Amino acid sequence: MDLFYRSTRNSETRVKASEAILKGLCDDGGLFVPEKIPSLQYSLKELSEMDYRGVAYAVMKEFLTDFTEEELKHCINSAYDEKFDTEEIAPLTEADGAFYLELFHGKTIAFKDMALSILPHLMITSAKKNKITNDIVILTATSGDTGKAALAGFADVEGTRIIVFYPKDGVSPVQKLQMVTEKGKNTMVVGVNGNFDDCQTNVKKMFANRELNDAIGKEGFQFSSANSINIGRLVPQIVYYVYAYTRLLENERINDGEKINVVVPTGNFGNILAAYYAKNMGLPINKLICASNENKVLFDFFKTGTYDRNRQFILTTSPSMDILISSNLERLIYHIAGNDPDKNRAFMESLRETGKYDITDEMKENLNDFCGFYASEAQTAEKIHELYENTGYIIDTHTAVAGSAYDQYVKETGDETPTVIASTASPFKFTKSVMTAVDQKYASVEDDFELADELSKIGNVEIPNAIEEIRNADILHKTTCEINEMQSVVEEYLKK
Repeated sequence: MDLFYRSTRNSETRVKASEAILKGLCDDGGLFVPEKIPSLQYSLKELSEMDYRGVAYAVMKEFLTDFTEEELKHCINSAYDEKFDTEEIAPLTEADGAFYLELFHGKTIAFKDMALSILPHLMITSAKKNKITNDIVILTATSGDTGKAALAGFADVEGTRIIVFYPKDGVSPVQKLQMVTEKGKNTMVVGVNGNFDDCQTNVKKMFANRELNDAIGKEGFQFSSANSINIGRLVPQIVYYVYAYTRLLENERINDGEKINVVVPTGNFGNILAAYYAKNMGLPINKLICASNENKVLFDFFKTGTYDRNRQFILTTSPSMDILISSNLERLIYHIAGNDPDKNRAFMESLRETGKYDITDEMKENLNDFCGFYASEAQTAEKIHELYENTGYIIDTHTAVAGSAYDQYVKETGDETPTVIASTASPFKFTKSVMTAVDQKYASVEDDFELADELSKIGNVEIPNAIEEIRNADILHKTTCEINEMQSVVEEYLKK
C-alpha cells in the first residue's frame, strides 16, 4: 500500500513520497507529513544482523512506498559508500556511562551528511518518476552544517543548481571555509548580514512566492529544499536511531525489547523528530531528551507549553543550534494536535503574527515522550573538559550540549536507562571552542589548523580529509547581501 503525505496546514493536499521530495515545502507554507507512521516490518533481532545499508532499506521502504526496491537500493548504495571514513557509517563509542552515536564520518564531518548524501539520489529519481524536465534549484538556509553537506551532495549533479544562504557572522571559521571553497560549477554560496532565522524565513518566503515560482518556471527551473523541512532529508535520519539500537542489541549491551533513552542536541528539531518517528515505528525508546544551548526556545517550550521566539538571539559556541524558529517542530505540533491542519495552521499564524503560541493542556499530555534541558556556555565547555579528562574522548560543542543535558537529566531523575547521545559533528569543525575547553592554554592560539594538528595529537585521532582539503583551498564564493536582497540574488543567479 502506498503511504501518502499531507500538508500540516491544509487537509486537501495529498501526494506521494516522490512528489513531496521534489516540492520540499507545500504550496500553502506547510510541511509534508506521512498520513500515518508505518511500523517496522522486521524484528529487532533481524535488523541487528543487517549492515547500515540493510537497516536503511528496511526503514525507508516503509516511508518511500512509490520507489521500487531497485530504485531505493540504488539510492542507498550510492549514498553510503567509501565517502564515509568508517566502515560502520555510524559507529557507537561508549564513554563515561553513555553511548555516543558518531554521525560525523561523512564527507563534511557533520550529521547532515547522513541524509544529504542520499537526498540528491532521491531527488533525481523522483524527478524521473514524475517526468520533470525543469532543472531543480535547491534553495537552502544553513546555520553552518546543512550548507556544506548540501553543496557536497549536489555539486555538479546534472539537472540541479544549489544556492546556500548562511549568516555571515554566525558560523565557525571552519564551517565558513568549507562552504566558500566549494568548487561545484552549479553552486552558489551567499553570506547574509543577519542570523539563521532571517535566512530561513526569507527562503520560505521565496518558496511561497507564486509570482517568483511562475517566473523561474518559465525559465526552466523549479525550487526544492535540502533543509530538514524536506521529507527526503527527514526519513534518512530515522535510520540511524534504529541502527544504533540494533548495534547495542548485537553487542549484547541491551536485551531485545529493552528501552533506551535518546539525547539530541536540537536547533531546527528535525533530528529529534526523526527519533520520535523511530519510536512510533516501534523502536523501544523511553525518553527523547531535547538538548538546547542558551537559545533555549525549545527548552522553554517543553517546560511551559509556550513557544516564544521573542527573545535575544545569542551567538554561541554551538552555532548550528543558534535558532529561534525551529521549523520541524511544526510537524510535531500537527501530530499532537490530532493531525489537525486547521489547529496547526492557527498556531503557525500566531507565531508569524505575534512570535509565540500556547498549546492546549491536552496537547501537553501528548508530549510525555519528551523532556528538555539546556546547557550554558560554561556547562558546554565543562562537559568537553570533563569527558576528555576522564576518558581521553573529545567531543564537539553541540555534542557537549547534549552530554551536559544528559548529566542534568540523570541528576534530576536517577534514570539509568541505557542512553544514546547523538554526536552531531566532529570536534575538528569547532577547534577553537573545543581546544579552549580542553585546556585554557589553547585560548591564545588563533590558527584553526594549528589547533586541528594539536587536537589530532592529544586525542589520538586522524585529521579528517574535510579539514585537510580546505587548509590551503582558494575562496571561490565571495557574495554577501542584506536580508532584503536575498530574492534578487537568486533571480540574478538564475539568469546566468
